Amino acid sequence: MRQDPPRADVIQARHDFFDLGAAPTGLVPGAILRSWQRCAARGFDSHERPRLEPGLASELRELKERNERLIRLSRPELESLTREAAASGGIVILTDGAGFVLDALGDPAFAGKAANVALRPGVPWSEATAGTNAIGAALVERRAVQVRGPEHYFEPHRILSCAAAPILDPYGALVGALDLTGQAALPHDRALTLVRSCVDQIEHRMFAEAFPKAEVIRLHSDPERLGVAQEGVLVFEGSRLVAANRHGLKLMGLDWNALGARSFGDLFDGGPKGEGELSLLRSRDGRDFHARLRRAPAATPGGGPKAPPAPAPYPVSAPQPRRASGPVFDAQTERDLARAARLVDGDVPVLIQGETGSGKEVFAREVHRLSRRADRPFVAVNCAALPEGLIEAELFGYEEGAFTGARRAGSKGLMREADGGVLFLDEIGDMPLALQARLLRAVQERTVTPLGGGKPHPIDVRLVSATHRDLKTMTEAGEFRPDLYYRIAQYGFALPAFRALADRAGALAALWENVAQDGRTLAPATLARLAAYDWPGNHREAVGAMRAMAALSEPGERIGPELLPAAIRDVTPAPAAPVPPEGLEGLARAAMRAAIEAADGNVAEAARRLGVSRSTLYRRAVPGGPRRRRLDG
Repeated sequence: MRQDPPRADVIQARHDFFDLGAAPTGLVPGAILRSWQRCAARGFDSHERPRLEPGLASELRELKERNERLIRLSRPELESLTREAAASGGIVILTDGAGFVLDALGDPAFAGKAANVALRPGVPWSEATAGTNAIGAALVERRAVQVRGPEHYFEPHRILSCAAAPILDPYGALVGALDLTGQAALPHDRALTLVRSCVDQIEHRMFAEAFPKAEVIRLHSDPERLGVAQEGVLVFEGSRLVAANRHGLKLMGLDWNALGARSFGDLFDGGPKGEGELSLLRSRDGRDFHARLRRAPAATPGGGPKAPPAPAPYPVSAPQPRRASGPVFDAQTERDLARAARLVDGDVPVLIQGETGSGKEVFAREVHRLSRRADRPFVAVNCAALPEGLIEAELFGYEEGAFTGARRAGSKGLMREADGGVLFLDEIGDMPLALQARLLRAVQERTVTPLGGGKPHPIDVRLVSATHRDLKTMTEAGEFRPDLYYRIAQYGFALPAFRALADRAGALAALWENVAQDGRTLAPATLARLAAYDWPGNHREAVGAMRAMAALSEPGERIGPELLPAAIRDVTPAPAAPVPPEGLEGLARAAMRAAIEAADGNVAEAARRLGVSRSTLYRRAVPGGPRRRRLDG
């Protein structure tokens, strides 16, 4: 493909900067100019090819081990962006906070070209090593940056167009960057929007597993934005602000320096209502925010934690965060979630079966969230993704010097990391036979012995496994140990394929309710095509498609079929499934009413299952229901 000529302003800027030594003010974005100036100060020659080489395989393994949590929390966004990148002829890249590439996925043809300029795992793409590029600039600037073609410092990188955003942890520290890179010859107008949206989701997810002993306030000026990635999150310990997301800081007019320096009383006039209740919080400058509170566990007079309360009846009705972008489960699956939580609390191993993308990991995380171990670790292991030679070390840990490339201090292993909580073995049907015997012994004896010797360590874990394969058939064929199968499959749940849902259109409408923001709606023709598509990738594919449509649209836009991915756009809608006269709103209302019916008329329980507020459910699904009431904090 012929590369389009670079923009005249960039050519002029390069001439001014590199040939004349003048600052090309106004010809390139400020972030680009500042990056050029930093690179020039390092003595870089723009005509050279930078020396970017990956480290040893053992160093890459250690790099990924150090960043396991970031990789795990980023997995849904990597998968959705990878589909977008593959369709547009590009790649998606995840790095650590220093700019080292952890993963690069997408179009295989372009990935080969990208590898020629060292865009591959293990290679550092910080500004100090790779010159001006989106990853390096985003990490330095601490904000989203796009670098197109000749805006790159080094000439060999002019084939790339990159958009990247930094990933910040709840304390404001840089932990990584997410990048979407394609050919400079092609337009990439939406790349920056997509990357920003995905980073919002990753940073939002960081709060789900953290701060069990702190008070967490989720707030926004719009109550419908509570529970989505753009809500503000503020974390208080002893009334002191200790963590936040950038949306929370922006809403309050603060920066990261406020952490540790501001108190609840500095920020708000009055306090929120009880835990989980929708409240109005008034800031000291007179602005009102809708908010929900999760309180820290109370302490005894002696300073220790209060004894745990008596077990709640099932299904658990304590306030829980909504599944903002995961599968919308049908009524039967919601009932299965409650049963599975009871089984986990009773130390009964659970096996989840379902097609790829049907929501097995989301189901497992929901089980953990609903169980009495919700404040303890949830450790997920993808048995299909770990190399056979490493999975034993990953699961059981190892002592110093156990094998070539082992970390100097050894490793605890994932089973010990899950001690006291839930261990999720995803795609266990792909676990090598030789390792199955050792896993069986560890599960039965409740002890783990690390590689390289050392004493056995007792563990207390609840086991949840998942697979897309037929383990029963595999045991009969000798491909899976029957003794392990009967140990892990003491109770099983089957997740339905998306195409098998009785009300696919209603499920899609409810899913859009979770994904959509800023008044975006689906035109009836768009929903009809979505409902007619078979969804071979199940919920994961549906979520990815909807996120893409949300990212490609504008606030308040009625989204037509032209924004659908090509495979869905070309589907002929089925005439047997017409959209009701009231359109998407009618489908959403029908889905809400079905949830109320499935909950035996319990509106609070139906709202919890759908991940919406009771007031929303009353307003939209209950005939003559009360209007939304103003709740004063």
